[in-house]
Amino acid sequence: MSKIIVFAFPVFLLLIALELWWDRRQVRLAAASGATAKSSYGLSDTLASLSMGMLSQVIGVFGKFIGIAIYAALFGSVALWPQAELWKHWYGWFLALVLYDFCYYWLHRAGHEVALLWAAHAAHHQSQHYNLSTALRQTSTGALLGWLFYLPMAVLGVPPLLFGIVALVDLLYQFWVHTEHVGRLGWFDRVFCSPSNHRVHHAINDGYVDRNYGGIWVIWDRMFGTFEPEVQPCVYGTRTPLNSWDPVRANLAVYAELWRRAGAAPRWGDKLRVWLKPPGWLPESANGPGEAQAFDLTAVRTYAPPLQGAQMVYAAAQNLLLTALGAWYLWNVDAQALPLAALGAAAMTLGLWALGRYLQQQLAWWTALGLQALATAAVLAISPLGV
Repeated sequence: MSKIIVFAFPVFLLLIALELWWDRRQVRLAAASGATAKSSYGLSDTLASLSMGMLSQVIGVFGKFIGIAIYAALFGSVALWPQAELWKHWYGWFLALVLYDFCYYWLHRAGHEVALLWAAHAAHHQSQHYNLSTALRQTSTGALLGWLFYLPMAVLGVPPLLFGIVALVDLLYQFWVHTEHVGRLGWFDRVFCSPSNHRVHHAINDGYVDRNYGGIWVIWDRMFGTFEPEVQPCVYGTRTPLNSWDPVRANLAVYAELWRRAGAAPRWGDKLRVWLKPPGWLPESANGPGEAQAFDLTAVRTYAPPLQGAQMVYAAAQNLLLTALGAWYLWNVDAQALPLAALGAAAMTLGLWALGRYLQQQLAWWTALGLQALATAAVLAISPLGV
């Protein structure tokens, strides 16, 4: 699985570069005609999304192993039809994909309706821009509980290999829907997850929040009452903004807030409910929310600490080098003992953290460079061709 991602990442970067070129072209054409057009890209935001994508894959080496191992173990003991011929034919593969997307719908929905699961999923929504790089902005902690939602597939006897294949297909499909440069698609929008439908999912406008969960098909949303068409311009991000490019903070911020709320709750039942209730829930003793108020979109401010030209070049170069280093790690990690693999993951995390802190001007360039050099040396040292 890690090697497949290594092959896919250059394709992702190429498509992001093409969308960025098109985005800049559209902005220039609008300016030439006297109109105004807002770019869907910001350099620091894009670099942060790419960093989070790489971090999710590096940490995911361990999470995916746990999830697949649990799935395979349960498959061997609970599968009702483990040898069914169905799964050997194309229609069985298609059925497996439909089953996966159905399970994904409920995982995705729970990720917005249960605070503990939102703590993992929030990382994907924190960007205030919406473009193909946002698709790579993935959680590093989702695998801890996400596997629970796919257990019905193990019961039905979907083989672990086929499960892994359809999971990858479902994930790769969702890359292209993260764009503002594809408009409404007519009948396609009524059946499939499309750019228009998924823009709504990422928006914080009233009426758009917690809608359109489907991965490939949006028919699940229509069936279960969570579909909302795109009828007004979208404002992106989370209603409690992260205001940081630090990928470690992005992954842990909501967990930390839930921990704080649970600690402040006076009753043990409320301490538990903080994690299981919808995001933002507070016990009555803590002045929990009353009637919901409309969210003020005009108060939203885009987080964008300014960078000078040389700083932009340095940050982009460091991100490119860390991406290459991450690809090297992912290509070789299967041959590593667990302690060395964990050391490499820690080193990659350090390098990506340093870049994020540099982007928000909380580390000097020489400090960031030193930490990234240390991370590079550690990853190369543990690889099969390292010294």
